[in-house]
Amino acid sequence: MTGAGGCRGAAAPSAGIVRAARRPPGWRAPGPPPAPHADAALGPRPGEDLCYLAGDWRILQQTAGHRWSLEDLTTAWVAATIARRHPPARFVDLGCGIGTVLMLLAWRFPQARGLGAEAQPASVDLARRSLAWNGAGERCAVVYGDLREIELAEELGAVDLVTGTPPYLTRGHATAPRRAQCGPCHFEERGGVEEYCAAAARLLAPDGRFVMCAAPFLDDRIVRGAAATGLTCERRVDVVPRAGKSRLFGVHAFRRVAAAPCASPLPSTLTVRDTRGQWTSAFAALRAAMGMPPRVD
Repeated sequence: MTGAGGCRGAAAPSAGIVRAARRPPGWRAPGPPPAPHADAALGPRPGEDLCYLAGDWRILQQTAGHRWSLEDLTTAWVAATIARRHPPARFVDLGCGIGTVLMLLAWRFPQARGLGAEAQPASVDLARRSLAWNGAGERCAVVYGDLREIELAEELGAVDLVTGTPPYLTRGHATAPRRAQCGPCHFEERGGVEEYCAAAARLLAPDGRFVMCAAPFLDDRIVRGAAATGLTCERRVDVVPRAGKSRLFGVHAFRRVAAAPCASPLPSTLTVRDTRGQWTSAFAALRAAMGMPPRVD
């Protein structure tokens, strides 16, 4: 489900692609501004592009690799919605990839410190450069390593919010993609939902929240994985790609069993497009909440 950013642009002959903004006349970018004078060395290299993400913040991606997606956007939105009454001081994104969820939350909560964990060197490099480009490098960082092994708690201590977008395919049930970065992003090469739950449980403060997206066929594993680590699901938002279609994935919000429930205005179902293929008002509102412009035809 890549391409949710909808960026366009032309390639420079000796460097990467800088995508032009697609915004309606009069629309002003909300949220904290990026760094006023980003180092050109941080920008897109051959085989990469620089796209708008939230407000005027941008994200670096490989043009033929893993790109930010609907899963990233809705996971960040659910996490931000749950945390908006009590903004997190510290948050962690497990398996952060190119840093999409990490940066969306850093944009939404400009006073928070964030940490991402990622095991693919190419993705770590992109995420770190994107954070620096947007001026968030002093309060957000990306740790290189396997989330099952590195001790993230040593970096931040107990955290208020943890997010994750785990891989959801297993060998033998699908063909591994050939694009760079994409195999470990889609296949459980370094653990699945159970390991994400376990890592989150080690990090969370007593009243912290863990938000994770997952495919429908993983529901039973999610219940068992959460229970084994002392977490309980307090809300699930089912994401439907188009009216009349089945659930594409769910975004689950967990808390510790002993923690007080968290009231939030989250819907039980989010439909992205109507029967005509147009964005629903709910999805347009989600995009607006995450600093993205209205649709431009």
